[in-house]
Amino acid sequence: MSAKILRATASELGERIARRELTAVEVTTAFLDQIERVDDDVKAFLHVDRAWSLDQARVVDARLDAGEKLGPLAGVPIAVKDIFCTQGVPTTCGSKILEGWLPPYNATVIDRVRNAGLVMIGKANMDEFAMGSSTENSAFQVTGNPWDLERIPGGSGGGSSAALASFQAPLALGTDTGGSIRQPAAVTATVGVKPTYGGTSRYGVIAMASSLDQPGPCARTVLDAALLHEVICGHDPMDSTSIDAPVPAVVDAARSGDVRGLRIGVVKELGGNGYAPGVEQRFREALDVLKAQGAEIVEVSCPHFKYGLGAYYLIMPSEVSSNLARFDAMRYGLRVGDDGVNTVEDVMRLTRGAGFGDEVKRRIIIGTYALSSGYYDAYYGSAQKVRRLIAEDFDAAFTQVDVLVSPSTPTTAFKQGERTADPLAMYMSDLCTIPSNMAGNASASFPCGLAPEDGLPVGFQVMAPVLADDRLYRVGAALERGLEASWGGSLLDQLADSDAGAYLGVRTDVATPPLAEPVEASDAREI
Repeated sequence: MSAKILRATASELGERIARRELTAVEVTTAFLDQIERVDDDVKAFLHVDRAWSLDQARVVDARLDAGEKLGPLAGVPIAVKDIFCTQGVPTTCGSKILEGWLPPYNATVIDRVRNAGLVMIGKANMDEFAMGSSTENSAFQVTGNPWDLERIPGGSGGGSSAALASFQAPLALGTDTGGSIRQPAAVTATVGVKPTYGGTSRYGVIAMASSLDQPGPCARTVLDAALLHEVICGHDPMDSTSIDAPVPAVVDAARSGDVRGLRIGVVKELGGNGYAPGVEQRFREALDVLKAQGAEIVEVSCPHFKYGLGAYYLIMPSEVSSNLARFDAMRYGLRVGDDGVNTVEDVMRLTRGAGFGDEVKRRIIIGTYALSSGYYDAYYGSAQKVRRLIAEDFDAAFTQVDVLVSPSTPTTAFKQGERTADPLAMYMSDLCTIPSNMAGNASASFPCGLAPEDGLPVGFQVMAPVLADDRLYRVGAALERGLEASWGGSLLDQLADSDAGAYLGVRTDVATPPLAEPVEASDAREI
């Protein structure tokens, strides 16, 4: 029974809980047991409190037993990227400077998740302050990719994607600044969606780059992502950038998957030199699947996309330099050197030196330089002009096609440590995803196969106009339906039943291995 629960989709679990065939407590227990069983290897979670999660599940069961009508995901567990303020629960943003910090309030997205009856089962690992493409910049631990634990699970939200791919959670929350939902989804064979900027509230999300950050859903299937999208999105008066408009009909789109007559534009600039052969092969095969279902495939040029990476790595650090000034040792978080002799400036310098990692320091320095007197126009100002040109490329393209597509990332998951000494090589992981963040439109990554050269997952990126998020799900559902029909199931099913995935303990034809020791309800696990 446990393996069947772990491998079930979130929508299936929600339906069975609503019919009272399963309880929220039973489902939550199964996933908590899986965390105990495999996370010492995967290292997806920074904080897990069994008692806290089971208390949430009991409340949901009580509400359902009392006849309360909750949403379709009520009782379903969810992993939460450790960037969302969660009242009374450690929220570190993967940084030593916030180690042990307990927020006094919830992010709006957390409140919406709780109100919908989802059960939070842990805070997921991430690159420090969301700065990274591999989760190797976490101050606490390095997360492994469930397909190969020596490879990266993507970043900055590698903990969320790894939790999904290792069957430790059926759903997860992420944030996407330059690809931090989509790139991890691509390299783990999961689904990751960046909603239209302003479609999801940023209130209570620890800021990296305020004009780029966007919370979004992470899941194993297109429908599950759509159901979570519907829960977390919508206008929030607490967020001045929140769009006051109805949430697009993403669930209907995911259930339909009808792409007949849809014009799909292949971005000419996002391919070719530097892209792994297996990535391009699976991408082209995915296009054929969509064409077979009635979509029209055309090539589209977006000439300024090639400047997106450079512009992003000026705009984002500039906003980082401003946003991270709040971590000053004065009000909350780490404080170093407060001995009654050191000045305020000394304490601030010592605290930031000890509390921030190398990548965070690198981006603060770059951003401060780009904003400095005499350089503002040459760097930050010029980057903003490029940003406008990228948005205009999107506008022009969307007069010709309904969506744009590309590989989600140029390569499959690379080995841990392979790019840590070369920041530019690391930044190239975001080459395909950055344009959508710069323009603020909707974008998503969907699994499209395993690269022949290394047997690792490849992601298919779909980009849609502002507030046309439903188009992402139409294409994603069509792709999922077509590919899984040829595969005989999902890619994660292949991982679960493979020799390489045997450690996950989720083969349905084999009894789930018991825990080594009974876990007490009061146990809290943190790094």
